Amino acid sequence: MPSDRPIGVFDSGVGGLSVLAEIRALMPREALVYFADNAHVPYGEKSADAIRARCRAIAAFLLEQNAKALVLACNTATAAGVAELRELYPELPIVGMEPAVKPAAKATRSGVVGVLATTGTLKSARFAALLDRFAGDVRVITQPCPGLVERVEAGDLDGPQTRALLAGFIEPLLAEGCDTLILGCTHYPFLKPLLRTLVPPQVSLIDTGAAVARRLQDLLDARGLSGQGDGALTVWTTGDPQRIAQALPALWTGPVSLLYSTV
Repeated sequence: MPSDRPIGVFDSGVGGLSVLAEIRALMPREALVYFADNAHVPYGEKSADAIRARCRAIAAFLLEQNAKALVLACNTATAAGVAELRELYPELPIVGMEPAVKPAAKATRSGVVGVLATTGTLKSARFAALLDRFAGDVRVITQPCPGLVERVEAGDLDGPQTRALLAGFIEPLLAEGCDTLILGCTHYPFLKPLLRTLVPPQVSLIDTGAAVARRLQDLLDARGLSGQGDGALTVWTTGDPQRIAQALPALWTGPVSLLYSTV
């Protein structure tokens, strides 16, 4: 497989661009193809079967674009679909995401960890397994965040509506003594600047984007697939390209080729 082929990354919307930014920072010359499934956002409120169907369709599309690896830049999609994709494509490097329970459990000083995530992620067996493995000695309080993904999709990272929504989600976590917050959705890292104005400075904010990028690099290096390309980025969307174009300046720096997909 030629190493100059692109890396395929997908999410229910634009949230996975937070992971894409970590990949770009670590591997600036890799060509990237990003698939934003905006017509079906958010995944967090959909059934596991529906999400798996989207994962299969998008993976097949990205492979048609000559992707040499796949990144599921979505906690909910990973929980529902990564195992099936690995069965379908056993030779393909595939990297998924999961909430950062292990590092959060190590980081907390109060022994109380809060998790901001979608309903789908919090209900998944994968998340339950994470708690069983890594959170035995800490208290984990989960907080579903309906509506927050949509604010990021609109490019509203610090407006009054987003601020009020986010404040309502974190207030009960802080009241319970959380000193560590897991950002369990790839949309949420874009809200870090706003979060910093809403939580005490000693509260840690943890996400897994950088760890995903490092894992991807390790897999590519091990298979001789690390590329020295032009670093081009192509973004496909199943939604309204004009709406994505309006949100992109708040979420991404650099040139982007934006295209529409009917997948």
